[in-house]
Amino acid sequence: MDAITFIPDESRREPLYLQVYKHLTERIRDGELRDGEHLPSKRALAAHLKISVSTVETAYEMLVTQGYATARPRSGYYVNGIEGLVADRPYIVPEEEPERFGASTYRYDFGTDAVDASAFPYATWAKITREVMSDGGGLLARGDVRGDECLRMSIAKYLRDFRNVRCRPDQIVVGAGMEYLMGLIAGLTEGTFALEEPGYSATARILENLGASVCPILLDDGGMDEHALYASGATAAYITPSHQFPTGIVMPVARRLRLIQWAAQESERFLIEDDYDSEFRYSGRPVPSLQGMDPSGKVVYIGSFSRSIAPSIRIAYMVLPHDMMDRFLKKYGSYSSTVSRFEQHTLSRFISEGHFARHINRTRLVYRRRRDAAIRALQSMESGAVTVHGAQAGIHLIAELRCGFSAQQVAAAAAAHSVRVLPLADYYHGPSPESARDRMVLHFAGMDEETICDGITCLDRAVLGLQAGHSGHRT
Repeated sequence: MDAITFIPDESRREPLYLQVYKHLTERIRDGELRDGEHLPSKRALAAHLKISVSTVETAYEMLVTQGYATARPRSGYYVNGIEGLVADRPYIVPEEEPERFGASTYRYDFGTDAVDASAFPYATWAKITREVMSDGGGLLARGDVRGDECLRMSIAKYLRDFRNVRCRPDQIVVGAGMEYLMGLIAGLTEGTFALEEPGYSATARILENLGASVCPILLDDGGMDEHALYASGATAAYITPSHQFPTGIVMPVARRLRLIQWAAQESERFLIEDDYDSEFRYSGRPVPSLQGMDPSGKVVYIGSFSRSIAPSIRIAYMVLPHDMMDRFLKKYGSYSSTVSRFEQHTLSRFISEGHFARHINRTRLVYRRRRDAAIRALQSMESGAVTVHGAQAGIHLIAELRCGFSAQQVAAAAAAHSVRVLPLADYYHGPSPESARDRMVLHFAGMDEETICDGITCLDRAVLGLQAGHSGHRT
């Protein structure tokens, strides 16, 4: 085949290489391009369409990555049949959270919130599990709906010592994941939930699936603005004040106090403080919880062991104000706990015997090295200056690329190099502002330093390819 004819539209915001890629995939799906058919050479197709060779090359690489074509050395590119292809993945990432099911198909995945599996204390966890199983015959019986007291006591002491959370064990509810606990909270209140914009979109999905009303509120440099909160008419506000996800904003004390004041003014108002990533702070003093500053009992504090230990440890917890706990017991008192009592007792001993604190300290050092490696690699990119935001804590950072292309375009180009990055715009419930255009969210916990650096090198090549393709476009 010598040519494929269609008209690339340079006036569209969509990059030309993506237009070529989409046109070819449509023709392959429709059967117009058949299995084994030889695609035009890069130079021939570029000359025919009056576009740059690098633009065609990027499109062809995307076809190969997705399984639509095969590259044969010194021969060219050949169409693969539809049967057996990997399902197509849009190259402009949809407004979703990172992939939740199955292993990543990317060689370098900065879009996953995976943690370092090698850091898990297998031997210690297995030893405690055996001990609990050996003397835990009584744990076969049904336990407290809030979770067993030993675990609630261990969590309460840890929160008091490390997060300045003021609570008693009888204020704590243990459940199988944040999704479950948010469902319980939604059942205890009526009204609208104010959510951070951008924010953790799974929270919006959970609440909307339960029929709750949500109101995204754009953040400023201090987090959720209390004036917008008043105007929203919301009765509950979900916030991540210690390390906002995904921007990394740390909410100032004055803003925290004003939000507490907002909640205290009406009996049905309350704040939900998600202490996301609070364990992994790399510089400065620990940021105390907002709950510990609240004298009026208007803050629901929630946390999870999914990132601090492992995602498969489906144990999360919430600290309820006393009046809300009364409502919880009236409504859910007949329920059963959703967490195995054996796992509860294993985790309780893991915390109370000091293993959890030691594990956090070790893991924090590992993630600090990975964060530092990511920052160094980003700042060494040849394709343009990079500003890093929100890297003082957590297992992700924001990279603001000043390369002349949007984060959506960069993410599409990176995918062709088997690199997954997520534009910050994907974390908005509604349209994203212009300030998010050049920013990407990079998770780094699931890769070692060498892999992180290699991935960012490939990201840099992808951006350089975009720049080369752009400069070679017909003017």
